Amino acid sequence: MATATEHTRTPFAGPSLDEFEAARAIVAHVAQPTPMESSRFLTEILGAPVLLKCENLQRTGSYKIRGAYNRMSKLSAEERARGVVAASAGNHAQGVAFAARELGIHATIFMPVGVAIPKFQATRAYGADVVLSGSIVDETLQAAADFAAETGAVLIPPFDHPDVVAGQGTLGLEILDAVPDVSTVVVPIGGGGLISGVASAIKQRAAVTGRTVRIVGVQAANAAAYPPSLAAGEPTDISLTGTIADGIAVRRPGALNFEIIREAVDEIVTVSEDDIARAMVVLLERAKLVVEPAGAAGVAAILAGSVTADGTTVAILSGGNIDPLLMQRVISQGLAASDRYLKLTIMLPDRPGQLARIAEILAGVNANVVEVLHTRHGRGMQITQVELNVSVETRGTDHRRHVIDALRAAGYDPVVVDDE
Repeated sequence: MATATEHTRTPFAGPSLDEFEAARAIVAHVAQPTPMESSRFLTEILGAPVLLKCENLQRTGSYKIRGAYNRMSKLSAEERARGVVAASAGNHAQGVAFAARELGIHATIFMPVGVAIPKFQATRAYGADVVLSGSIVDETLQAAADFAAETGAVLIPPFDHPDVVAGQGTLGLEILDAVPDVSTVVVPIGGGGLISGVASAIKQRAAVTGRTVRIVGVQAANAAAYPPSLAAGEPTDISLTGTIADGIAVRRPGALNFEIIREAVDEIVTVSEDDIARAMVVLLERAKLVVEPAGAAGVAAILAGSVTADGTTVAILSGGNIDPLLMQRVISQGLAASDRYLKLTIMLPDRPGQLARIAEILAGVNANVVEVLHTRHGRGMQITQVELNVSVETRGTDHRRHVIDALRAAGYDPVVVDDE
């Protein structure tokens, strides 16, 4: 059994195991131990037992409350009196607002002008003053920093602080308690606060018992700052491309997080937008769980075949805060990515009965029609033609191919419409 002195030493930058344990006692005042759900579907795909750590069911809808509360609990009375300020498009905002309310601290939260209304309303409902500023997160962050400089409010960072890392790492300790034999943990990565805490806490705790646990990080391919940063040996700025996973869209890794991750994380993989959308649909259908795009990144990596494992694997569902309108769009994209939603354009002779014939063909192959647009107006059309745009539900890749083949066999030339 390791001694207290041995616990204090750490092979990584940032918090020691004792500090993670101390943070756990603090975070327990607000964060509930979230469920660990097994997934037969993902187990069959990975070839090893897969469990889902449902931090999407956490208070405020994500893990962020852990780091925010731990950081703010360390503030002096004088600092608390000055209030706190944060910048976020969603989860960090809600975590800081909730923690401030629980600790009796006044909070000002800066959010981008285009922030989703449910996230704005939730943050304000926790008692924070919400200021809309900036069209992108970088501008919002600068506005929060300016506010802190002008008023003396304490800026609460989303990931790059040892107290925040210690708070997020309490999630890793929960995983080890619930699944002592865990072999691999798959974690979404943005700035690196969650994975740096989870990886360090798990590896230090596992080392006490002589075990090793593999940590795999997952980034959205359109916002993957860690692969080039690790290759360069230092945090590096990237140009962000649009991604539905806004919760992990960070231009530059945190300095402390980077130091921990390059030592404690075994592998980092990336996933596409379609991979993420597909994962969200799988979680809805198979696990009955609402998970935001960033929170589904780990499952996306498993579905895409980017994760290998030889033992029990835990995928962290880091959050569940998603605008219902975005959810509607993501579900459509996820169904299309899974070959279960097919949009076709078919040029038809302009004579009676053609639309009925198409409907008959689709019914004959059990393709359910969702939407139809029939028009005589369009560029490149012959006067004797009409254009039919039809959307149908399919059962997967084989059925999709069967639908297209049936139309071609009947003499038509269907063109698949790609929304991207």
